[in-house]
Amino acid sequence: MFECPTMNATRSDGLSETQKGLIYALSCYLIWGTFPLYWYPLTHSVIGADQLLAQRVVWSSVFVVIVVAVCGYGRTLLDAFSNRRLLSAFIFSSAALAVNWLVFLWAVTHNHVLDSSLGYFISPLVSIMLGCFFLKECINRTQIIAILLAVTGILWLAIPAGRIPWVALLLAASFGIYGLLRKTTPMDALPGLALETLLMLPFAAAYLVWTAWHGGLIFSELPPLPLALLVCSGIATTIPLIFFAAGARRIPLSHFGMIQYITPTSQLIVGLTVFRETFTVSRFIGYIWVWFGVAVYLFGIWQQYRAGICTKNTI
Repeated sequence: MFECPTMNATRSDGLSETQKGLIYALSCYLIWGTFPLYWYPLTHSVIGADQLLAQRVVWSSVFVVIVVAVCGYGRTLLDAFSNRRLLSAFIFSSAALAVNWLVFLWAVTHNHVLDSSLGYFISPLVSIMLGCFFLKECINRTQIIAILLAVTGILWLAIPAGRIPWVALLLAASFGIYGLLRKTTPMDALPGLALETLLMLPFAAAYLVWTAWHGGLIFSELPPLPLALLVCSGIATTIPLIFFAAGARRIPLSHFGMIQYITPTSQLIVGLTVFRETFTVSRFIGYIWVWFGVAVYLFGIWQQYRAGICTKNTI
């Protein structure tokens, strides 16, 4: 019988719950970090990011609804449609997710993976600012320094080049807004994704129908590999989220703060080695400022983690 990892956090199979949580979390962030490789064969096709997004929404909806039903979240998903307040929040979160997916797909198909990596490096710092402004969360000195360093890096990249790194900023902002909205909605990750994709589905389907009507739909004429990747994009989207939810139930949030940078680091490596993107000295200096900010941010998390351990040991 199928066992949903997001719902089984007590069964013992030789590994501790923390060990299993770390495995799930590492798997999740590694998959997200190497996700540009998944879309790489499609970069040589004629299909645009707009159709990729629509196809991803359609196939994600199909697969995630099946997984939700198997994992026993069907009632949770159905109840959400009768909760007007919850549904309103998810309309906005699905819009933020759609923007994030579209920008990411555009970045991959236009050889801007390094910009995508930069976006996910600064995303946690954007989340801190959003939490401070909208949730009135306290922001400490370490976080302020981290944000200022990251802003310095963005300005360094923008001013000499004469252009704003909009891919990185849009990815960071959309993901930060998405996280902010999801933080205020009491719904698990898996049924939440199902609800979001179902809310996007009518628009995606309508766009594909409109494109087909005007003779611009690209699907059946794709080579076998890109076609298979397109159909399986729902699986590729859902599996890391299942791992994320399973890991979140088993390990402290501070662990996630530490290992989440596997994703942008992996994307950076993929962008340099597979996509062969250029990394000029000026660009490298801008990234160094951002990395300094990330290092300060991680140091702050480590200090909080150590303080928590010391507090527990003195009680």
